[in-house]
Amino acid sequence: MWNELKDKKDKFGVSFRTCILSGCQNVDSSIGCYASSHDAYKTFAPLFDNVVELYHGHSKQGRHVTCMDASRLRCPKLPEDEAAMIVSTRIRVGRNIKGYPLGPGITNAQRIEIMNKMEKTFDCFRNDLQG
Repeated sequence: MWNELKDKKDKFGVSFRTCILSGCQNVDSSIGCYASSHDAYKTFAPLFDNVVELYHGHSKQGRHVTCMDASRLRCPKLPEDEAAMIVSTRIRVGRNIKGYPLGPGITNAQRIEIMNKMEKTFDCFRNDLQG
């Protein structure tokens, strides 16, 4: 696999070496590789197909079905004493905006561009809510 992928780059110019750098530096990590873009899943398919199937149990032929209906969530009720300990929660979104690479391949300039776009978007929502 190394010989096949070592010199390849995804459409954003991010190399296979960048995608596996974390695992090379942290050999005790559970996965150790990060897709640099949606394209990386195709460009580096021999690696990512195996990771997705072995780690996530999702085959290459499988299809992800998204359901944004919150009423369909099956959340167990926490015991009252445990629920009382929760002050806040955080939802981590580790994906990108279309047209930008993911974490390993994004430049500082692209991060600032995304930040500015998101700030404008949130301002629009804030104005709508206040208006």
